[in-house]
Amino acid sequence: MGESESEARAEPEAPEPTPAGGFVLTGIDGLDEMLGRGVPAGHIITVMGSFGTGKTTFAMQFLMQGLINGEKGIFISLEEDVESVIANAASFGWDLRPYVKDKKLHIVKLEPADAKTTVTRIKSELPDFIKRIGASRVVIDSVSLLNMLFADDKERREKLFSLCKQLKSTGATCVFTAEVKDDNPRSSRDGLVEYVSDGVIGLRFNERENGDVQLVIQVIKMRRLKHPRSVKPYSITDQGLEVHGDMEVF
Repeated sequence: MGESESEARAEPEAPEPTPAGGFVLTGIDGLDEMLGRGVPAGHIITVMGSFGTGKTTFAMQFLMQGLINGEKGIFISLEEDVESVIANAASFGWDLRPYVKDKKLHIVKLEPADAKTTVTRIKSELPDFIKRIGASRVVIDSVSLLNMLFADDKERREKLFSLCKQLKSTGATCVFTAEVKDDNPRSSRDGLVEYVSDGVIGLRFNERENGDVQLVIQVIKMRRLKHPRSVKPYSITDQGLEVHGDMEVF
């Protein structure tokens, strides 16, 4: 996925060691405390929400935490080009260029307009690419756009299950971002990704009758982890997402 032929022939690098206890920190202040130890390593986590809730920021913050830890990561975008991803990260104080230069971070832009090529590349190249560079964190932004490339629900379901199986085989911890239905912020647009994911985190707007709006987060599902299902407020600050675990939703 964007590598040269000589790099393609290189021996696979050993993945970064799994953190003690088999958990990885998300890097989201307040969320890791809610979860206790972060999320189980090797999980596929879907972050669902409508536009403006900070899904991409969440995903980038998750990758940034790994980079700070000395891990390697991959950010796959079906929406923004590489420079836009880097610029958006910089707005939160995260300078990605050194990590890209040192090949600790790989940002890959795939073209939804060329559906056949995009689907083929993800299916045939991504698992080997993850193993080859030794990435322990992977982001796909967004899986909703990816799912739109498939012809019908049957193909969508089969391809999504296949993708998740391939990703799980790499041992990497993955974050998908997903759009939600207009009439149901607790369900993804296609209604599929939450069933194939190990964990689901919902981001949404909570609006009062007087017009006040609050961003709220909920850990809807997290296999192998006892977790609170309470809804908590969060903020999108100039340093990323911050969950206010000690506050209540108004």
